[in-house]
Amino acid sequence: MHSANGRHSNGHGGGIALAIGAVGVVFGDIGTSPLYAFQETIAHHGSADRAFVMGVLSLIFWALFLVVVAKYQLLIMRATNRGEGGLFALLSLLPRGLQRRADYRLAFFGAMAIMGSALLFGDGVITPSISVLSAMEGLTVFDESLQGWVAPLTTVVLVFLFAVQRFGTGHIGRIFGPVMLLWFGVLGFLGLRAIVSDPSVLAAVNPLYAIELIAANPSGTFLLLGSIVLVVTGAEALYADIGHFGIGPIRLGWFTIVWPCLILNYFGQGAWAIANPPDPALLSQYKPFYGLVPAGWVIPMVVLATFATIVASQAMISGVFSMARQAIRLNYLPRLAVVHTSSFTEGQIYIPFLNWTMMIGCLMTVFLFRSSAALADAYGIAVTAVMGITSLLFAEVALKTWKWKPPVVWIVVGAFLAIDLAFLSSNLLKVFHGGWYALAIAAAGSIVMVTWNQGTLAVGRQIAAQGETIHEFLARLWSEVVPRVPGTAVFLTPTTQAPFALVNFVKHAHVLHEQVILLSIAPSEQPFVADRERVTVRWMPDGFWSVSAHVGFMEQPDAPAILRLARERGLPFDTEETTYFARKMQVVPGGPARMAGWRKGIFIFLHSNAADVTSAFNLPSDRTVEFGFQLKL
Repeated sequence: MHSANGRHSNGHGGGIALAIGAVGVVFGDIGTSPLYAFQETIAHHGSADRAFVMGVLSLIFWALFLVVVAKYQLLIMRATNRGEGGLFALLSLLPRGLQRRADYRLAFFGAMAIMGSALLFGDGVITPSISVLSAMEGLTVFDESLQGWVAPLTTVVLVFLFAVQRFGTGHIGRIFGPVMLLWFGVLGFLGLRAIVSDPSVLAAVNPLYAIELIAANPSGTFLLLGSIVLVVTGAEALYADIGHFGIGPIRLGWFTIVWPCLILNYFGQGAWAIANPPDPALLSQYKPFYGLVPAGWVIPMVVLATFATIVASQAMISGVFSMARQAIRLNYLPRLAVVHTSSFTEGQIYIPFLNWTMMIGCLMTVFLFRSSAALADAYGIAVTAVMGITSLLFAEVALKTWKWKPPVVWIVVGAFLAIDLAFLSSNLLKVFHGGWYALAIAAAGSIVMVTWNQGTLAVGRQIAAQGETIHEFLARLWSEVVPRVPGTAVFLTPTTQAPFALVNFVKHAHVLHEQVILLSIAPSEQPFVADRERVTVRWMPDGFWSVSAHVGFMEQPDAPAILRLARERGLPFDTEETTYFARKMQVVPGGPARMAGWRKGIFIFLHSNAADVTSAFNLPSDRTVEFGFQLKL
């Protein structure tokens, strides 16, 4: 179990290193949007006249400023739970009320967090697919006959991407950080090179150009927002990935490197498009990004773009890993094996099952859509919906937890929510053109999380109804005079009930250890729990001890480490004389739980594939005994 302290490297050098790592992981998604975002706006409009391009550049500039800088960097990233971000971290900041109305509000926002997290998982499948596809499509600029190789080469890159995840975001960031520094440098240089030929495009920072575009064609501009939003995809990853690198390094990387280079490149593409308007008959082949690249440098640029899109995918994958661990700790997902890939940064983790599931999803996505243009319609819905849900949760945190005045919340957050809803509404028009795919993934993820949560609660109620309290067990133990043997037995128990393993051990062995520890490990609403606050030890009669521990939703439970902390509080505990006992439950259908049969099937499948107790609580396998039983759900 990792300490809550010292999660990020300190000092100037550590901050710079983390900032470079953040550039190499967190900003990959938003950093590769120039490959396809501006291109999609031209494809939507069908031409590149100066008035239109200036209006688009103005919309791009202000979208980046309002969404990424003002909303996420300056507002949303304030709402961290001990350094962790993401929707579940936001949810954990909400106060728990005793009134029914408060319970309903919490249930509503819990549902919002589940839906947003499921959308984020869909984003984690779509982002690698569209990013790598858009890079590989640069080959067709060099030679149109290479079109047939785009999808196969994309799959090779994706398999490589997911294969290296086991090395951790820290190692990947150190490798890809310099690559992304080169990428952003090239973005800025290519854009500046084009701007020099037409400096007048810089005037598009004036919001009047965006206003004029909206006034000239309100309905057309509304539809155009579905493409404009592609420039801010990845903003949600900044918040989800805070735990990997910290707020300071992320802000440092954004303001000094990422934002300036993105603006230069988008405005450079605008200058090139004005000078090289598309042929309507060849609109599908019009690629302003590669138009900035000198003819002899197309292939090297495709190679660099491929590495950059691998990093773009890394940003979302890291965010999904963080979200999944939070969901596991909060009982929205089954226990999965979580591998810590850094001894210095707590948030750097790898979840093998989720990693390979996402890889399969990405490969299916590539062969289903086969081009970045087709996939762009599916991309925007997930991103904009997550942004809107984040704004709603943030508003509730500001009102209920931080006690901001309601007018301030609704003016500030309401303005950002209006932007989110405008982007979302525009993208909802694409539901039948690919948007259904993101919604289908989100629906599947939501069903899984809700089913697991409700199923575990139903199982817990049945076990509580069938068992006996620990005091009833102790009374029976004294009346039956069970012999005691040397050593210490540790029984895991989630409640005040007598553990199933304890009852069955006494029933079949007819003996009990001299010392018995009832260990209860409960998830905390905080991401990390300090060691001094983690453990409570209570003496009970006849050699029994009760040890209660709290584990943050960003921490991995470690039973032996908890008992070592308990020893400092008076618990007599010797590692070499201790045996751990746990239950191994088989869930089958046919019980009284009020769930549809197909949902029971989903829960049983998830339960049978969850990580075992030994690995979930870091129990020593050579000192652990499991007792099995069957429960009808």
